[in-house]
Amino acid sequence: MKKVGIIGGSGFIGSYITKQFLKNGFEVKVSATDISREDKYEHLMALNKAENLYVSELNVENKAALKDFVKDCDIVIHSGTPFQLDVKDPQKDLFDPTIKGTENFLEVISETPGIEKVVLIASVAAFNTNFPLPARGKKPSDLFSEKDTAYISKESHPYAQAKFIANQTVEKFIKENQKISVEITTVSPVGVMGKSLSNREDSTSTGLQFLIKNNMAPNPFIQKLYDTNAEMATIDVRDVAEAVFRAATISGLHGKNYLLSSESYSISDMNLMLNHQDPKNQPKIIYQNQLATNDLGIQFRPVKETLNNY
Repeated sequence: MKKVGIIGGSGFIGSYITKQFLKNGFEVKVSATDISREDKYEHLMALNKAENLYVSELNVENKAALKDFVKDCDIVIHSGTPFQLDVKDPQKDLFDPTIKGTENFLEVISETPGIEKVVLIASVAAFNTNFPLPARGKKPSDLFSEKDTAYISKESHPYAQAKFIANQTVEKFIKENQKISVEITTVSPVGVMGKSLSNREDSTSTGLQFLIKNNMAPNPFIQKLYDTNAEMATIDVRDVAEAVFRAATISGLHGKNYLLSSESYSISDMNLMLNHQDPKNQPKIIYQNQLATNDLGIQFRPVKETLNNY
């Protein structure tokens, strides 16, 4: 039985990734920042084949703990960077754990024999920190793919900037370590939506769906989405987990970064679908998914199905 280590494996996306690997016969080790907080991971214990699941405490900024976590894994998934929209200290809460955590992770996996494959969960922000608004110089309806020049703005949300810099750290590491034995692949999902596997109320992704469903704007970032009626590219959390599993188990994908995206709808249409009503407009395909479709063989669910499932 092969073993996968999933950093952040009890979060909104991570829980579905954990479920996917358990379903496919893997022994799964999941990290928890505070193992005494059973409410953070107890929902995983109800998953099918949970007898093959282990939970281990980990702080990604602690290199020694990181080495211990990955030492006996065949595959490692890094889904452990924080997704927060309201932050008091961006450096401490976002930049340090995201960027320093990525640097530590890459150093540790390069020094650990036996790891065959690594998949990092990045973000559409690795390509455009303005998301869901267009990159500068583009119109809202302009197509965007992995071939476009990556765009970062210091005016973008700190979360997006941190994910952009972390992804550049990964790209730089791959260029500088061309003889590394482990295969490294990245996936960059757009706005991840769907139903949470846990009953936790601190998920930013499920919280964002709640805000859009109820037309609530607790901060200027959310208000701007309503003011512009932004076109948001969306993907089902189940499809992200499937893409991660395939990226981890298909060989020959070293150095690739896949945009994961289904359809784009305006915020007003997302509000309708979250309230189980039909959208007024047809979906658009703005963020391209052909590379993921071709290489990973995945078909993305329609957004209407995803939002009706919330």
